[in-house]
Amino acid sequence: MIQAGVSSRAERSEDEGPRGRSLDLQRGFSTALEMTDLLHRRSTFWFVIALTILLWATANLPWQLDDYDQAKQAFTSFEMVKQGHWIYQHTPNGWVATKPPLVGWLSAGVFEVIRSWELAWRLPSFLAGVTLLFLITRAAASAYGGAAALVAAGAFGLNLFTPRLATLVRTDMPLALVLFAIGWLIWEKIRKGEPWKASDRLIFFLLLSAGMLIKGPIVYAFLLPGIVAFQWRNRGRGDAVTARCGWWPWLASFAIFVLWVMGGIMRVPDFTEHVVIREFAGRFGEGMHRPQPFYFYFPHLLHRFAPWSLLLILLPWLGARERRLGIRDALRQMAPETFWLLVWSLGGLLVMSFVPSKRIDRVFPVVPPLCLLLAVVVADLLQGERMRTMTRRCCMIAIGFACLFTTGYAVGKVATGYREQRDAFSSFGTAVREEAAARGWNYEIVGGEDEGMALYLRRTEFIEPDQAVAEWRSGKVDGLVVPEDEVDQLLPRLPGAEPSRIGWSGRAGNYRKRYIFLVRSR
Repeated sequence: MIQAGVSSRAERSEDEGPRGRSLDLQRGFSTALEMTDLLHRRSTFWFVIALTILLWATANLPWQLDDYDQAKQAFTSFEMVKQGHWIYQHTPNGWVATKPPLVGWLSAGVFEVIRSWELAWRLPSFLAGVTLLFLITRAAASAYGGAAALVAAGAFGLNLFTPRLATLVRTDMPLALVLFAIGWLIWEKIRKGEPWKASDRLIFFLLLSAGMLIKGPIVYAFLLPGIVAFQWRNRGRGDAVTARCGWWPWLASFAIFVLWVMGGIMRVPDFTEHVVIREFAGRFGEGMHRPQPFYFYFPHLLHRFAPWSLLLILLPWLGARERRLGIRDALRQMAPETFWLLVWSLGGLLVMSFVPSKRIDRVFPVVPPLCLLLAVVVADLLQGERMRTMTRRCCMIAIGFACLFTTGYAVGKVATGYREQRDAFSSFGTAVREEAAARGWNYEIVGGEDEGMALYLRRTEFIEPDQAVAEWRSGKVDGLVVPEDEVDQLLPRLPGAEPSRIGWSGRAGNYRKRYIFLVRSR
């Protein structure tokens, strides 16, 4: 490039007259435009980061636990703190919790510091998302430059996946963080050509163990296919580039998960049925969980990761056409670290597609490596003279579209949530707790279907109608929260019961019921 610059200056010096000066002015103006390009401005980068954090913090308002199995995940940490069940937990309706306890431990620890359950349930996902954003941006910036880092940050933060999962009470975001940290460690070893050290294997083991204690052996589905594909491509080479760190981190972390499973089988009633048979083995059959076709994830990922998914298809195709490369030649010329990003993301997507039980959030861990892969493509095309302008324009269009579309989606979702009063149960539970605390009442909840209601009322279990009647008549409780389908049968059996001033709750939850708080007449 230095030689090319010297040659071009020499040619321009020979060009005399107005035409030569005009060419110099045009080139200078073009260079000035390139320097002030929005893609390279720090202000653009920080605007994208600020918008991303804002959308993540607000996209799930009003906060509630009545969908996406949030109540089940929230209840694990609540049971830990209230009942001391730190290894094995249950769901609000008494079933055995099906996931390992690490995220529950994090929420319980956060609660002990800030004393707010609403934040404690959501902060692990939010902080995991912020950490992922930092790692992706740092990796792209250090390897491929500021423009690539901006595109990677925008791709991860501004889509239809991440803002929703950032404060959802689930394990998807912490799992994605652990998996990306593992894949990033492999990527750095490949990129720098460094051998695996004992300290690297220890970090690998700790990260794998964390993944096992978040969601079990599903971590294998997102890592092993890519490692196998990379090692197959790299076979026969004498260099130190390898994605394999050795066997003991894999075996030792799996042993930790096996110990957790064996302890549950021996100590927890119904653990085998609910966890081993229904949750794990049932995912590979078509009887217990609703199966989806093989191609289910591909169109959903294309849609929810737009416009970045379209950019990942368009830019490599344009680059290959410009260089007149076929797929085989492009793969052959691909750098080892880039090939790892490709097989890491696509390998996990393919393996998950073979599992009959599907839900789109389960493939979210492929999004971070796809963001880094997009950064590679952008950085590569920005180096070429012919593709630079088109790449820059495509990226800025994608960033602008993502900012508008993701913001509109989040605002519309929040507005709909408040308009439909999706937090009706949460508001009702808060009102019941405040009234009971002000009057010194002891209360319980009858029911069992709307699992979030137990958490809104800060209760560890639902009670049966007969038990509710017995405790009411004995004076053990001063109030009962009752679903509307139980009121007519229960009210005549509760002497002196009347609705509290709170009245009926709004309709919410999966069953669209209402609840009422019955108290003793004064």
